[in-house]
Order: sequence, then C-alpha cells, then structure tokens
Amino acid sequence: MSHNTSSSSPVNDPRQPAAARRYVAPVVAAQDLPIDYSGFFGIIFGVAGFMFKYKLCSWLAIICCAQSLVNMRNFETDLKQVSMAMMFAIMGLVNHYLGVAKPKNS
Repeated sequence: MSHNTSSSSPVNDPRQPAAARRYVAPVVAAQDLPIDYSGFFGIIFGVAGFMFKYKLCSWLAIICCAQSLVNMRNFETDLKQVSMAMMFAIMGLVNHYLGVAKPKNS
C-alpha cells in the first residue's frame, strides 16, 4: 500500500497563494448599524420594572443588558444605553427586594 505523493506536490496544487488577499471588513458608519433590540428592550423592561415594581421586568432587563453587552458593536453609544438600562433594572430590583415594606392591615 503505497500512497501516490505526486498529487500532493506543490507543482500540482491548483491554488494560487500569490493571488490570495486577506479579508478586510468594510467600514460601516455608526448611523448605518442595525438597531440593538436587546438594548432597547432592556431599557423598556428596566423602566417598567422600576416604575411599576414588576420583578420579572427587572430580571428581563438584566438579561437583555447582558445580551447587549455581549453583542456590542458601537462601544460609545451602546455602553451608554446598556448602562442606563442596567441602572433602571438594578434600581427596580433593589426597590422590590429592599424597598419599604407595605404595612399589613390586621
């Protein structure tokens, strides 16, 4: 069982390494980037969790903020949006778990 090494020789290689070029991603302006829906929903859920004291909305806001942080494209504007949503979500959770207890009617 001998292998034919002539097919793997560089002479018979159909590829052209001299013609290969590195891929350069096209430059996209910040206003042309797609909308960050997870950041947008993070703000909506964070505000709803804080204003209406919905615990589920605050937790969803934190999840959306984490997803937005992972998929961040434009660092400066996305960081502002995510930090604002995270602040609302944390304020909502703190308000819900550590806020003033409602007096019980007895």
